[in-house]
Amino acid sequence: MLKAEWAAKQALLESALEQELNIDNALDKTLAESMRYSLMAGGKRLRPVLLMEAAEAVGGRGEDYIKAACALEMIHTYSLIHDDLPAMDNDDYRRGKLTNHKVYGAGMATLAGDALLTLAFEVITRQKAEPEVLCRVIREVSQAAGPDGMVGGQAIDMESEGHRIPMEQLRKMHMGKTGALFRAAIRSGAILAGADEAELNALTRYAEAFGLAFQITDDILDVVGDQDVIGKPVGSDERNNKSTYVTLTSLEEAKRLAQEAVDEAVEALEPFGEKAQFLKELVEFLISRKN
Repeated sequence: MLKAEWAAKQALLESALEQELNIDNALDKTLAESMRYSLMAGGKRLRPVLLMEAAEAVGGRGEDYIKAACALEMIHTYSLIHDDLPAMDNDDYRRGKLTNHKVYGAGMATLAGDALLTLAFEVITRQKAEPEVLCRVIREVSQAAGPDGMVGGQAIDMESEGHRIPMEQLRKMHMGKTGALFRAAIRSGAILAGADEAELNALTRYAEAFGLAFQITDDILDVVGDQDVIGKPVGSDERNNKSTYVTLTSLEEAKRLAQEAVDEAVEALEPFGEKAQFLKELVEFLISRKN
């Protein structure tokens, strides 16, 4: 079920992302090509898929919310372009390809990220929904992407380089940098599909546990992963002297914490039964993934 449904939603997203990007009518072709280079570079499309699956868990039809889903992928892609810049993580490869700035230069890459972030909010406004529901989703996404979410977590990450930080600070950093957009994806899908408060609370609990399991697994893969499978160099955390769940505990303890987070996520889905089967299988897949 997992692979087939995921592939079907990925195919829908690929087509919708091309349409929303609308490169043929771009004011500046180089900027448009830079945006497309990263946005259409593949990837798991995890956040938009989570949005659609959360909608289905509460009785909605995921494809009805594909514009909001595309917007989340644009925001995620912008964050990757900026993370890879020389002033940030200074990475040369992403998803097995040269990073945006290695192809288009740091200035154009910065603009491509800026443009994708801005375009994302335009795309959200084209999502069919009641105005008050749409405003609620825009607030969810903007808070997750901004200083109290992803950008704030990235700032903590930058300031923490070269320092051994407490576990509490590490959790805070990743709740923002990685977890906030997962949380927004799942909550937004649920809100768009009319979730009640009990359903929204349960899915929020799932989202937070999912984000934790994802990040711990990322930290593990940076130690034991295969560069050819991951699509970027391994060992970057150690080279950049970053605190991770592996460096602050151990490889075995990090694996235990990841499994603990997965178990909590699965438990949170119990009220949804079969409607949340994809979400259950997805979080269980997390700790065995190779990229």
